[in-house]
Amino acid sequence: MWQIGVWERDEGLAERISGLAEGLPALVRACRHPALLAGLALDLLVVSPGASGWAGAGALACRTALLPGGLAALTRALPADALISYGPAPRNTLTLSSLDGQRASVAVQREFLTLDGRAVERQELILPYAGEPPELLLAQAGAALLLGRLPPG
Repeated sequence: MWQIGVWERDEGLAERISGLAEGLPALVRACRHPALLAGLALDLLVVSPGASGWAGAGALACRTALLPGGLAALTRALPADALISYGPAPRNTLTLSSLDGQRASVAVQREFLTLDGRAVERQELILPYAGEPPELLLAQAGAALLLGRLPPG
């Protein structure tokens, strides 16, 4: 069973990821501070754009981490086999190439592996957009891809 941790500040990301994980062998745990996930061997850690409390990140153990780009201190502190970043900068693995009132184009800039070992190749995904913060949309899309599911459309 996959252990999935969602480190957020009440943005509703854990609930969305629980919906994506429905029917999969996965247990989703949500927290506002990383210390609450310490001691767990996480297959996936999803860090929301609003997460805080970086000092506890070094106590975590995860195979794959999905986190906002531009957080060099967190990237150095977080013990993970694979780090996948999302955000507006072109160096992030997941970025938005366009956004309008109803659609978002999510660009996968670099290949990465799903939790079950399948490759997610470079591509562009067109997703419905309902006005949520763009980085939250990217976190949800990244989690869906890592779980082997395309984001809900």
